[in-house]
Amino acid sequence: MRKLGLIAGGGALPIELAAHCERAGRPFFVMRVKGFADASLEQYPGAEVGIAEFGKAFKALKDEGCEAVCFAGVVDRPDFSALIPDFRGVKVLPGLIKAAREGDDALLRRVLSEFEKEGFVVEGAHEVRGEMTLPLGPLGRYAPREQHGADIDRALTVARAIGGLDVGQGAVVCDGLVLAVEAQEGTDAMLRRVADLPQAVRGCPEAPKGVLAKAPKPIQETKVDLPTIGVATIQRAARAGLAGVVGEAGRLLIVDRDQVIACADDLGLFVYGVEPR
Repeated sequence: MRKLGLIAGGGALPIELAAHCERAGRPFFVMRVKGFADASLEQYPGAEVGIAEFGKAFKALKDEGCEAVCFAGVVDRPDFSALIPDFRGVKVLPGLIKAAREGDDALLRRVLSEFEKEGFVVEGAHEVRGEMTLPLGPLGRYAPREQHGADIDRALTVARAIGGLDVGQGAVVCDGLVLAVEAQEGTDAMLRRVADLPQAVRGCPEAPKGVLAKAPKPIQETKVDLPTIGVATIQRAARAGLAGVVGEAGRLLIVDRDQVIACADDLGLFVYGVEPR
């Protein structure tokens, strides 16, 4: 079993993966990204590293015998002018800046390539813990009804379209009307915007309608940045008056799966997986 270097950003995903590795008996080492990783990760063997400290990261991972790495959690696009790189970072940074001008996916692929050059195998979160992805069909008690079909199709079409432009991964549609698309603000902020819209164009918790769809970008590096939902996504979708959340089976990560199912069932929302395109 390869020892895993968990490159941990913010949010619950790195925490869940670390706990899974511990339960499964897989050796791992947590590389906490400074300013993003949750403090609870300090309980595990690991080290803290700045975004541009590539040399420090590579050395620590190799010293610990890590053969594979997994990138998990939120790391916002940095202000490159404010970064303080180490010696290896100085060499890497110009390529990262150039890639960033081509979009987030180009930047992520460039970061991955630097780790691969050092001999690390890159594993996706769904490979580290296989049961984390959305299955085909309903997840939980509720399933879409016939009246949701058109909104599901349109929301997925829009999500895939903006993904093709490297804009975002999510879209909200209600009665055929596109209420919001996701950009740099992220899914939670997008759902807050939907909740602030007039109820004339959206549902409400007492009479939910409309859907959130999330889909990977066509050019996306799925080992790093698969679309993700968690309990907060379900709660905010309910506050926005939506009837459910949809994604492509096997291509949407679910953080805290049992809690997501319980939350969706409690709030009466469907979480549904469609055939991937």
